[in-house]
Amino acid sequence: MRRLLLTAATTTAAALTLAACGTTEPAADSSKEKTSESISLTDSTGAKVELDGPAEKVVATEWNEVESLITLGVDPVGVADVKGYKTWDTAVPLKNEPKDIGTRGEPSMDTIASLSPDLIVASSDLPDAAVKQLRKIAPVLEVKSADASDQIGQMFKNLDLIARATGTTDKAKTVRQNFEAKVAEGKKALADAGLGGSDLAFADGYVTSNQVSVRPFTSGSLIGAVNEQLGLKNAWKVKGDPVYGLGTTDVEGLTALPKDVRFAYIGNDGDKASTPFTGALAKNAVWTSLPFVKAGEVHRLPDGIWMFGGPGSMEAYIDALVGALTK
Repeated sequence: MRRLLLTAATTTAAALTLAACGTTEPAADSSKEKTSESISLTDSTGAKVELDGPAEKVVATEWNEVESLITLGVDPVGVADVKGYKTWDTAVPLKNEPKDIGTRGEPSMDTIASLSPDLIVASSDLPDAAVKQLRKIAPVLEVKSADASDQIGQMFKNLDLIARATGTTDKAKTVRQNFEAKVAEGKKALADAGLGGSDLAFADGYVTSNQVSVRPFTSGSLIGAVNEQLGLKNAWKVKGDPVYGLGTTDVEGLTALPKDVRFAYIGNDGDKASTPFTGALAKNAVWTSLPFVKAGEVHRLPDGIWMFGGPGSMEAYIDALVGALTK
């Protein structure tokens, strides 16, 4: 299941609903700050979170939180929709076999309680009633799922907050440095190929009741923000929602894109409804007549790069995009 099918994003007409254990010993990590000192945090809602020490048995209710934990060297004991994560986020794979705590929108309270976690990292997409129940089980660190006004900044705010809770702040600094280096590397590669300032339209699509919907990732999306840091121009004119920066259109709406635009997308072979550009639209007269389609400037990027993930997914995206545009 994808974000477009499971987690509500608020104001756009696109469906943005994407709402997720076996226990395991935490992996040894030299970057982890071993300390018995208590930790006091303020989460994205302004709530105080008190921990006896760095959290090791952590449950996460959303995939970007799961990715942040893995990136920081913390193997979550509980994950929402494990199968879905393994399908949609292979860029930052699970290193253990966590307990599946249910869906990302409706985690199982009994399953989470059975894990006796030190900490539950919960997305702001989760209903308030669910968060209230989670707080009865263990300390809850609520992180803001996304922010169209500053997606990259929000991504690192979340990573840094989780790092403080798990005693992995040194690792978080390294992750940020690596991401910045990857952006600089990708920007240079595109500039060297004469592609600096090129128009790019990134989207995903899906088929529902034989109708194809296209979801533009505007400049307010995480991928849109990364594209702009790479020196590319976002070609979408549609308005994105204030949380994820996602818009909505159809195949006719693609005719408004610049003639020399490059079009990129991510689908998943495990979900045929997510690949209309090579499926349902393959013989569509509007699609096949588009200048960028005729020019061969439609680029499917590899499966398993989570479009709403963290630095790891975005680094994989940069590699994939730069490789596709410069080949």
